[in-house]
Amino acid sequence: MIEHIDKEINSFLFSLVDNSNEDKINKIIEKYSTSITENIINGHITTNVCMVAASILKLNPIELASQLVEKLNLLDLFQVVEAAGPGFINITLRRKDFVSVINNINKDKKRYGESNIGNGKKIQIEFVSANPTGPLHVGHGRGAAYGDAVGRILKATGFNVEKEYYINDAGRQIDILTSSVILKIICKEIGEYFPENAYKGAYISEIGENYVSNTKVAFKNPESVLSVQKMFLNSDDNEDEIDAVILALKNLDIDLWNSVKNFSLREIINSIENDLKKFNVTFDNWFRESSLGDIEDASSTIASSIEKLKKDGHAYEQDNAIWLNTKISGDDKHRVLIRDDGRPTYFASDVAYHKDKIDRGFDTLINVWGADHHGYIKRIEASIEALGSKKEKMVVKLVQFANLYKNGEKVKMSTRSGDFFSLENLIDEIGSDASRFYYLSKQADQHLDFDLDLAKSDSKENIFYYIQYAHARISSLKDKYNKKVAINDLNLSGIEQNSYSQCDELIHEISKYPDVITKASKTLQPHLIIYYLRDLSQLFHSYYNDNHVLSESDENITAIISCLSSVGVVISNGLNLLGITPIKKM
Repeated sequence: MIEHIDKEINSFLFSLVDNSNEDKINKIIEKYSTSITENIINGHITTNVCMVAASILKLNPIELASQLVEKLNLLDLFQVVEAAGPGFINITLRRKDFVSVINNINKDKKRYGESNIGNGKKIQIEFVSANPTGPLHVGHGRGAAYGDAVGRILKATGFNVEKEYYINDAGRQIDILTSSVILKIICKEIGEYFPENAYKGAYISEIGENYVSNTKVAFKNPESVLSVQKMFLNSDDNEDEIDAVILALKNLDIDLWNSVKNFSLREIINSIENDLKKFNVTFDNWFRESSLGDIEDASSTIASSIEKLKKDGHAYEQDNAIWLNTKISGDDKHRVLIRDDGRPTYFASDVAYHKDKIDRGFDTLINVWGADHHGYIKRIEASIEALGSKKEKMVVKLVQFANLYKNGEKVKMSTRSGDFFSLENLIDEIGSDASRFYYLSKQADQHLDFDLDLAKSDSKENIFYYIQYAHARISSLKDKYNKKVAINDLNLSGIEQNSYSQCDELIHEISKYPDVITKASKTLQPHLIIYYLRDLSQLFHSYYNDNHVLSESDENITAIISCLSSVGVVISNGLNLLGITPIKKM
């Protein structure tokens, strides 16, 4: 119905002006909205088109509203069309059109709320991408839940979505990981102290033990490794000194180094993938940084990217290093691509990675980054423009890390120290569904305190429980109704339209659902679905508590159950879009 109303409104707009003002009309069409009213007291559908049009065309909004009301009334499709306030139009549907949403939902079921606003556009969304230096901790969970939910919502609204994890398997942190595993093995064998500034935690010991038992490799000269260990002990996390430790370990036995490195990476990546599967998150592609190649190989992606930037005058050499001019995109200074010793920076890899993304033909690139990466946006935008594309092709969504509280105390989350609450621990404690729900319960770029004790409670304050309880109650009512009338499916034919009258507020609320999904898709904000499900569940519980549904007369009960069944479908669909399984029994 909204699409039909918009068609009539657009026709009205073009009748206001001649062809020379067509651009202004298209601007109005882009800006105005037609939606379900917030409150049924104001009718069923509202539009602000006259206010938007009056502002752009310099006309009187009240006069425009009067003209549009007259045009819509001539269609003889609506019960009431009236102007309200400074140019709003409120429309009350005829009864049959208003209640038709119940038939639509029970017919479409899982597809209700889906649309084709994406029109098949290719979108890549890259998220999580935590360094493979240890298990995922609860700080990574929010980005995982957010990225996956955004991917599901975009897919449901007609976009061609590819989800990708970028594996940083070629950087200095991987060298520190490899050093840590080697030293852990030697320290365990000989009983020496383990360096404080290496990666710690039980997982390092487990990787070392698994390596020894799986490869049967013996260390040729553990005493030499221990001499390197003393360098690590004295390094105080100084970058040059740690680099010297890494180089010394490589020089001792490069084959052993590569063997431990590859084994450690494989163990951690498998751990990350398994944890994410438990969290109901999967990826279409796992992209390795190492696949970008070596800067010394002219045919590699990273070398060809740097060469193109130099050739087009965007990168230059100074002080034996290669720099990219990023000030053109508002960055505060130019950025180093290749260090003076010939090593590429992390930034150089990211430039090459984004070139690879663009070359794969995506219409939009969505990067889900931690909020601490906000300063990185300008330089990546600069590189995208320098490589010949538009910076608008990239959309960055920043996610604040969530603070987890247990027994009133904040949980630590440091991979390097090894003292952290893992994502696996969280899933084991409260389950994947509750975890995802609370990660998504607020706008992603806002601070989030995640209270484990609340998430496990069965109180009204636990919104996850409250919504799931609504779905379970509806499932129970349907089961009891089916036993009472001895049928397995609702027969909606022949139901009088007025039989739904006591469900009008619920009907009005579920008719908002497609708009909510569209808005969540356009703004990339999954939390809007949670807010909506909370309000819908509250309305349902209020109805349930005030009405003895199964005691209704035969002429009303089928209509009421069909309406409540529709509410259940909407709750189920919304939860599924968030990657959460609806519960039928509690």
